[in-house]
Amino acid sequence: MPVDGVELEGDLRVPDGASGLVVFAHGSGSSRKSPRNNHVADVIRDRGLGTFLFDLLTEAEDQSYETRFDIPLLTTRLLGATEWLRDRDETAALEYGYFGSSTGAAAALLAAADLGTRAGAVVSRGGRVDLAESRLDDVSAPTLFVVGGADEQVLERNRDAFARLDCEKSLEVIPGAGHLFEGPGELDAVADLAADWFETHL
Repeated sequence: MPVDGVELEGDLRVPDGASGLVVFAHGSGSSRKSPRNNHVADVIRDRGLGTFLFDLLTEAEDQSYETRFDIPLLTTRLLGATEWLRDRDETAALEYGYFGSSTGAAAALLAAADLGTRAGAVVSRGGRVDLAESRLDDVSAPTLFVVGGADEQVLERNRDAFARLDCEKSLEVIPGAGHLFEGPGELDAVADLAADWFETHL
């Protein structure tokens, strides 16, 4: 996928009859091969929605700590991917949603702020939503924050950001879960919440 002067790799899967497409924005140090995001994507596709997991950075860019936290760059890539998808016959007419993890959640919120009503829904998993604080007031898409109860610092940041959102919204806390939702059943809970949200709004 040519975006922003580079070529990025992605995995696009759209079930027959899909009404919507969820574009994934992974967190720092992760990629389209993230086992957690792929698990969530499997559950979303089981609900009849399409998924697009892609690398927001090239391999060379991903070696830089600064680039991994360059939220404006990640947002530009996410918006570029959305436009690329809108130009493809099989995905042009679909409703679009964003699933963001960690720093990718900030990019998802900023992209949704730019797109306005053209963004159908946003889900953040353990998101650094505080990094999008300058545009939270501009997000109109229905937005779900999912946070681990034991991920205390991120939970506090999510609560602060949640209070600033002026849209349909929900904050779900997975009891006892850490930042990576590695405990038994925790990631399944995230996937079900996300799939429910996207199925409802896309």
